Amino acid sequence: MTNTQIPAVRPQQQVPEAAPATRPSARERGTRLLAALFLAPTIVGIVIFTVVPIVGSVVLSLFHWNVIDSPTFAGAANYREMVNDSTVLVSFRNTLVFMVLAVALQLLIALTLALAVNGRMPVWLRSVFRSAFFFPLILSAASISVVMKYLFNQDFGVVNWGLGLLGIAPVPWLTSENSAMAAVILVYVWQQFGFSFLLFVGGLNNIPKEIHEAASLDGATGLRKHLSVTLPLLSPTLLVASVVGIINALQVFEQPYVLTNGGPGDSTRTVVMVIYETAFEQLRFGEASAVGVLLFVLVMAVTALQFRLSRRFVHYQ
Repeated sequence: MTNTQIPAVRPQQQVPEAAPATRPSARERGTRLLAALFLAPTIVGIVIFTVVPIVGSVVLSLFHWNVIDSPTFAGAANYREMVNDSTVLVSFRNTLVFMVLAVALQLLIALTLALAVNGRMPVWLRSVFRSAFFFPLILSAASISVVMKYLFNQDFGVVNWGLGLLGIAPVPWLTSENSAMAAVILVYVWQQFGFSFLLFVGGLNNIPKEIHEAASLDGATGLRKHLSVTLPLLSPTLLVASVVGIINALQVFEQPYVLTNGGPGDSTRTVVMVIYETAFEQLRFGEASAVGVLLFVLVMAVTALQFRLSRRFVHYQ
């Protein structure tokens, strides 16, 4: 007879019972309620002034509406008309050119001045420079553009007067297609670079001094130190400044509207100017909403691309 082995019976494992759910205490409920009360105004504001207008613009872009008559459904007709409108296409081209040149110049000037101010100088002088560089940002863009329109006047403007002292002939800043965009960019950058300047000053102050001292001991000096040490450590701040700068530049309106009114021809006409003219001058709110929706998609796409590329170029400490 063969001996048969009886398999050992394993004791059943006891499944631990789930701990009974504890109800939040009165203090926790009070804290949550207080947090909700503090967040409510912001959430309501975002819904009313951001979400609702975006949804309303998307819906309105599917209709023909002139405010006077009842809206009529148009489907994608407004988008087809927009694609075939040369003025709209030129405005998008101008806006993209303006965005690239203005943001690049703005970041370059702001970073250069931030490095200079962050250098060796008295504290009171550093405060004076910070206030002076930031001051244009708190002024109205329309009022600054009105003043700059006189300064860039070809006949009696201060800019051409200064160029005349150097023996340079008067430049038709605002009446020539070759120089109008340059004038608009200069005015825009002069007002906007203060925000990026303050961001860079704060970012430079957050870089530990020990890192620069170690780089100096390794022989890095001057421009080499800034390229190898300062810029990589400042890349998160540079990302924020570029994202905000590009979003603002894509929505530029006051400077080209006051300085050149989109001219000469359509050389300085931007997308937001086209939206304003189509909606409030031609009373074609459906077509204007379609242009606005496309601009919104462009802003979101460029911002998403920036954050995508930031994974390779942004370094966090």
